[in-house]
Formats: sequence, C-alpha cells, structure tokens
Amino acid sequence: MCDYSLHAVATRPAEVAETLVSIGFSTGTRGFASPDDPKVAVCLRPGTEIAFEKDVQTDGMMFSKNIGVRLARFRQIDLDKRYQHHDALEFSNGAIVLVTNLAAGQRATVLQLPASPIEEKPQSSQPAARYETANV
Repeated sequence: MCDYSLHAVATRPAEVAETLVSIGFSTGTRGFASPDDPKVAVCLRPGTEIAFEKDVQTDGMMFSKNIGVRLARFRQIDLDKRYQHHDALEFSNGAIVLVTNLAAGQRATVLQLPASPIEEKPQSSQPAARYETANV
C-alpha cells in the first residue's frame, strides 16, 4: 500500500530482493522507489521486512536522527486519522518512524513480503459415508 499522499504518483508493489531508495516525490512527501525508476513509488504491504544498507537516518526540521539499526518491518499507524501519514517502519529496537520522515537517499533491500491470504476453494459435495451396524 502507498500512503494517501502518494495517490497522485504512479505506483507499483514491492518485490522480494529488490533494492529501494528513500526519495522525495512531487507531492511533498517521501516514500520508496527503485533507483532505476525514481518517479514510480514502490508500495509496501504491512508486514513487509526490509534491511537498510546503513543505520537509518531521519530528517527533522532542525536536525537529523540516527535510529541505530538497519532492520525494519513496514506497518501502518493512526489509520483513524484520515489526512495524516500512515506509512511507517517499525525497527528491531522498537522505534517507529513515518516513511515520510526518512532522510532521502537511503537504500534498502526487500527481505520478505507478508504471506498472502489463502483463498478457500469451495468444497465439492461428497456423498455421505455409509455406516453399517452389525446385528448382535
């Protein structure tokens, strides 16, 4: 999924083992893109696991912050707040950072996508089993 702020940008889903880069889009928000196609936002599904090349950095109004780790799981937060960024990363140290707050230019590799729900196939009707009782 991509945050509401990226709905005006071309998007595509992430793939396992691909390299992503944090980038600013024309909408004024940040997200992920392929280094080879920086105008297309790459959307992550909740549960997607990624590993950054270096310790993750965030951008702030006055200063940047080093998160101190490289492994993260994508999730969405504050879904009850309509016009707020929801795309976030939960890091292995417990820190949660909005994707739009990531410093631009950081590279990450998609390690694992969340499992897709299994579609239930309708059961074909089978004849009822026949049970015979023995006469005693």
